[in-house]
Amino acid sequence: MATSELCPPYAPFFGFAGVASSMVFSTMGAAYGTSKAGIGITGMGTLRPDLIMKSLIPVVMAGIIAVYGLVVAVLIVAGLNPTKPYTLHASFVHLAAGLSCGLTGLAAGHAIGIIGDTCARAYMFQPRIFVSMVLMLIFAEVIGLYGLIVALILNTHAGEGDC
Repeated sequence: MATSELCPPYAPFFGFAGVASSMVFSTMGAAYGTSKAGIGITGMGTLRPDLIMKSLIPVVMAGIIAVYGLVVAVLIVAGLNPTKPYTLHASFVHLAAGLSCGLTGLAAGHAIGIIGDTCARAYMFQPRIFVSMVLMLIFAEVIGLYGLIVALILNTHAGEGDC
């Protein structure tokens, strides 16, 4: 592996930090969203068990956030090859991609959890809130999708530059 100012030996650290950021933060968001929404669904299910299946939408949407992080982590790892030089530019691009997907996944999971908890409890008393709940969940999910899109765009530019 070539060592120069453009390809220092510590460059892969930042690439792997992007992998870890993508997985850890998006999974934390998904876990929080799932647990928070699950609490609301469980509370609602004790009084209205017939509404449980329809109220599982926030849990599914929170789980999708973790998949976004997994996709970005796999794409970043695919760009890391120990037999080829790895530029500092590519490592910082991979770090930015991982952080953009991971942190937006954390924010989206947090929003999905709060919306899922609150709306599941409200749905128990007012069934017309279901459409509003789905719309709010979609807008919360899109936050994570935006991070995924930015990470994919960043990852396409990681290969630029030579040692």
